[in-house]
Amino acid sequence: MISHGKDIKIFTGNANPQLADDICKLMGTKLGEAEVGTFSDGEIFVSLYETVRGSDVFVIQPTCNPTNKNLMELLIMTDALKRASAGRITAVMPYYGYARQDRKAKARDPITAKLVANMLVAAGADRVLTMDLHASQIQGFFDIPVDNLAGNPIFVDYYAKKFGGACEDMVVVSPDVGSVARARAFAQKLHMNLAIVDKRRQKANQCEVMNVIGDVRGKDCILFDDMVDTGGSLCNAAKAVMEVGGAKSVHACASHGVLSGPAIERINNSVITELALLDTIPPIEAGKSDRIKYLTVAPMFAEAIERIYQEVSISKLFR
Repeated sequence: MISHGKDIKIFTGNANPQLADDICKLMGTKLGEAEVGTFSDGEIFVSLYETVRGSDVFVIQPTCNPTNKNLMELLIMTDALKRASAGRITAVMPYYGYARQDRKAKARDPITAKLVANMLVAAGADRVLTMDLHASQIQGFFDIPVDNLAGNPIFVDYYAKKFGGACEDMVVVSPDVGSVARARAFAQKLHMNLAIVDKRRQKANQCEVMNVIGDVRGKDCILFDDMVDTGGSLCNAAKAVMEVGGAKSVHACASHGVLSGPAIERINNSVITELALLDTIPPIEAGKSDRIKYLTVAPMFAEAIERIYQEVSISKLFR
């Protein structure tokens, strides 16, 4: 029995309207009527053109580039829905921006992941639905329910169909020690062995690859990470796997394709055969690369939203 909201309504900002539209089509519903724009001085305004009183509302808005603008759109939409007496508001954030600063790495550092959590709750969010948080402990920054979906089942299906029985002779490679847990879970599902690239980061967005832990010689490898920003870490790891480890080929996959700065150029000049990304962040039009393939998360989010609305378990989506 649904104990809240008389109906379900889905709204979106300007961050990833195509994903929101795909989710609505899969659910057999339509996007809520709203306008999200800017005044002449750059301030964001939101206008809702339909009633949301008592409704179970989902706002689909990844906080990707331009991060500050998309975050403010989400906060202002949430505030507008709260003041319009929405029954429950779920912030659907396929990509959770500001997640990389989840602790004080050095003196006087901010913890922006916690700050964003506080802002969402203050704006009126009752629940958060996201995917592959940069650090799982960010769920604990909230005093409201947080559902952190895993993107690896999508990659498991993709590579199982792509390589078939050859998967068991391949190796999953974690590009750094911090990604070992998610890479191990991915490798177990495909019955692959695991290797790790040991690197030493000198400064932000630059890294020096040191060694490859594990046997990748003569193997087809899959680099598995949660995000690709400037592409430096991924491309250096791929180079190490080929040159130091002696791998036969390198494929790569990541949940979030931030792809900022020189990312596209680096990927095109790298030894990576193909980079598979999820569409949590909309594909960038400028400087497209033939090596990048996008897989959709719309079916997974559509099912999660349906289950949350119907008040049934979504633990099936975590397995």
